[in-house]
Amino acid sequence: MHEMVKGGNIGLSSLSADVGSVLVSLSWSSPTGEGDADVSVLLLTAAGKVRSDADFYFYNNPVAPDGSVQLLGKAPTAEGDEDRITFDLNAIPPEVEQIVVAASRYTGAGFGDLQDLRLTLADASGESLLGFSVEGAGAVGALLFGEFYRRGGDWKFRAIGQGYESGLAGLATDFGVDIDDAPESERPEDEMVAVEAVEVRTVSEPARAAVAVAVRAVPRPRTAKKRVTLPRVAKKSLAENDSWRSARLFPVSALKSDRERETRATSVLLSVMAQVPEFGRRLTAAFGAPAGRTETFTEVSLPHGDSPRRPDGVIRVERAGKLWTALVETKTNGNALKPDQVQAYADIAARRGYEAVITLSNDVELEGSPLVAVKADGRRKNKVALWHLSWAEVTHQAQMLIRHEGVGNAAHAWLLQELLHYLQHENSGCHGFQNMGPAWVPVRNGIDDETLCQGDPRAVDVVESWERLVRQVCLRLGGELGQKVLPVQRAKRGTDPRARRTALADRLCSDGKLDAELRIEGTPGILALCADLRTGKLRTSIEIPAPEAGYPLTWAKRLVRQLDEAPADLHVETLVEGQTGGPRGTLERLRPEPADIVPANGARITGFRLSLFRGMGNTRGNAESGFIRSVGDSVDRFHTQVVVHLDRRTPKTRQPADGAAAG
Repeated sequence: MHEMVKGGNIGLSSLSADVGSVLVSLSWSSPTGEGDADVSVLLLTAAGKVRSDADFYFYNNPVAPDGSVQLLGKAPTAEGDEDRITFDLNAIPPEVEQIVVAASRYTGAGFGDLQDLRLTLADASGESLLGFSVEGAGAVGALLFGEFYRRGGDWKFRAIGQGYESGLAGLATDFGVDIDDAPESERPEDEMVAVEAVEVRTVSEPARAAVAVAVRAVPRPRTAKKRVTLPRVAKKSLAENDSWRSARLFPVSALKSDRERETRATSVLLSVMAQVPEFGRRLTAAFGAPAGRTETFTEVSLPHGDSPRRPDGVIRVERAGKLWTALVETKTNGNALKPDQVQAYADIAARRGYEAVITLSNDVELEGSPLVAVKADGRRKNKVALWHLSWAEVTHQAQMLIRHEGVGNAAHAWLLQELLHYLQHENSGCHGFQNMGPAWVPVRNGIDDETLCQGDPRAVDVVESWERLVRQVCLRLGGELGQKVLPVQRAKRGTDPRARRTALADRLCSDGKLDAELRIEGTPGILALCADLRTGKLRTSIEIPAPEAGYPLTWAKRLVRQLDEAPADLHVETLVEGQTGGPRGTLERLRPEPADIVPANGARITGFRLSLFRGMGNTRGNAESGFIRSVGDSVDRFHTQVVVHLDRRTPKTRQPADGAAAG
């Protein structure tokens, strides 16, 4: 590990070839065992300022919408706890030039009271790359540990160790965040007091978070408990035969009606959220809820005009004597949310001073295309945030915890396993996005008979359904792998989501194709997915760059050897500089003759494209022959049979200038 000193800097690419995604850990110790701090991240432009307050990430705004920043919270270590942050540097917007990593203490507390202040950085494989120990922090309320910054197309890291006597407010203000100082409230004598940033989001402008400074109390006992994960393969059953079924905590066999499914699913989810703090926090943090004691309720009756309303559930979080409350409206089995119901809950929440309404359904919400439009009463001072959660996201978070990251004890892991079994059971109705919508069949028919015209709004509906499906595929695959899987949005397609979808709809009308790209952490390239509605085929592919040293025939032989266990019908195409296509063939034909994909004219090879094809389902739903199922199966097959066999690192060496072929 490279040890840094204050003021030092280093290029990340000089430390590892796998720094597209990095993990930063901040740690400290306290002589009393009670001292603690909160981490924060700021994304800055070349001017050294945030683009908006949404570029300020902290425990109440822990995840960037594009996945480029994610505050993972505290993890136990042998010495105590450490705060972890993941950065997907490939997804950082191009206008962001600096990423500041900082931490803040509570009112009246300084970093001089803590010991062993340290930052460590690891690459995507988990290998520790560098460490930086901060000495002599002094009586400062906030500390800037370090920063990432761009130089010549690469990312570098600088060790800073600069303190701010003015605390979090001073640090945030210096970087352009608007801070309003709120008066301190009464606080218990036996609790520590901290400065907390609280955000309120609106449905129409999620990127414009208003950050206010308030006071909170946070006693934090330190633990060093081992994280518990469950094995993928269950122990051998003691059942006498296959007809014996294990007793389940959450049975699903008796579920018959949609109302029963909604009631059961809400109660199961909310109860596990309350009993497993790590899981509950993962879901509520993105909604602006504080970290605190959580209780959940069902069968609640709230007054509303002549007849009371009964939301499916209520979530309440208490912190420092203050309550954060959200009403929950649930749908299962592909049923759509009802705008009048959600509007009524938003009105009730505003009138009663609640903070949020959370909708939960099989559907996946898209930026710029909310599932339900709710009108806010401008006469009310209390603003209610409307958030949406898909069942696919719930399943993803449960998988990440019990399979990859772990929870505090075995009982919590077992509860999450029971929840996951319930969500994935065919009777639960919690299977995620299930239907391409009413526009799917007319659009496919219009493509077949060439009557679909650009500007047809049904094409935009299909593009939105396609985007929802792709996001769900990313969640499911990421949960299985324990890795970050995100859809790629190319900058050249524009940043306005509606304009981008309109352009994709026009292409669908002209070419009959739906395209998507997925970035899978740790893989050597972008996984591309194309649904050709004219031919009825799905294509999954990946482009891998040619090595920078060696000879083309050597590259071809090595690639064929890597793909020894890949399907025989895998298409391999050579990418040639200045040409639209090079030699190609199926793996079955190339195994005995790898030289067939080497250009005969000695043209320079830039890489190889690997592709699999399969027919796509005709129905819009999730039947065995359905389109949705065929897309998921195609991505799974391509990843497990092709991508996992590829080299994850590209050698950083030079290619001969002449690029000539040789044996």
